[in-house]
Amino acid sequence: MSPLEWMVVLLVFVLVAFLLPRYGLRQRLLLWRAAQARELAEDALKHLLDREQQGRHASPESLEGALEIGPKQAMQLIAQMEAQNLLETRGHQLHLTTEGERWALHVVRAHRLWERYLADEARMPLQQVHREANRREHSLSEADLNSLDAALGHPATDPHGDPIPDAAGQLRSLAALPLTAVDSEAVLRIVHLEDEPAIAFEQILAAGLRLGQEIRLIEKTPARYILSDGESEYRLAPSVAANVQVIVLEQAEVAEQGLLPLWQLSQDQTAEISSLDPSVQGFTRRRFLDLGLTPGARISPELDNFFGDPRAYRVRGTLIALRKDQAAQIWVRPV
Repeated sequence: MSPLEWMVVLLVFVLVAFLLPRYGLRQRLLLWRAAQARELAEDALKHLLDREQQGRHASPESLEGALEIGPKQAMQLIAQMEAQNLLETRGHQLHLTTEGERWALHVVRAHRLWERYLADEARMPLQQVHREANRREHSLSEADLNSLDAALGHPATDPHGDPIPDAAGQLRSLAALPLTAVDSEAVLRIVHLEDEPAIAFEQILAAGLRLGQEIRLIEKTPARYILSDGESEYRLAPSVAANVQVIVLEQAEVAEQGLLPLWQLSQDQTAEISSLDPSVQGFTRRRFLDLGLTPGARISPELDNFFGDPRAYRVRGTLIALRKDQAAQIWVRPV
């Protein structure tokens, strides 16, 4: 073939590759642009929902900041979402419509279920699950979400303590106080660790605080907060402490002391399982229950590992092996 003929063949090939109805480059480009537009709209819906849950409303300026877009793109996005009946503008405020709220709750549910899966089953470090869930949250249909929810055992919260919307779109409120709003030395339980900004969340994790932990506030100054769980002290800057949310335990709950994590049992001790840590959700919770690790069951260390991990325990006549991080999630009372 002559060079001209080769060029014609190549041109035809490129045109076919570009214009092929299902797999052509043009079609793929259109699908990519549609996916990008959907992600941007869903991120906007999440921002509006978050503002409304805080008792205020989003604005074009807050949308620009949250999505990191310019004023022109923000106004185009608002106009498109108004045309889709997802939001309405009232003065300078942006309000979700009924359809917009439904869609926003779908995305929030997807995000928090993904976080639960990534933390519990993929065992991804908590510092990374938020970003990865942000990437995956846009890809699940309602049926996909229901399947994931069922497979995870219908968890109530994500790994940070945020409630997960149910299949009907109901989202329970989080009745908790920021640590900065607590003045007394009452016994507190950590029920939520805010993961944004990331630098504050990393400092909380580095300090060793976790969901479900019972603590007391033993010192509060403009420069620092000092907490204690009876064994260790935790020091936080006030700006970081504001991202730790707690509930004050009633006296009846405080009386339920004498508990310790399973891994702290000595070799000659027997204990009764009191509860699984609130942070244990989904597959992990179901697996623990299937192993017989239920409230009231007697358990005792049986074999120590020369390297320390995992350790063997006998429960309900069966020998099971648990890593230290797993045993730390099982609360027992020595008997």
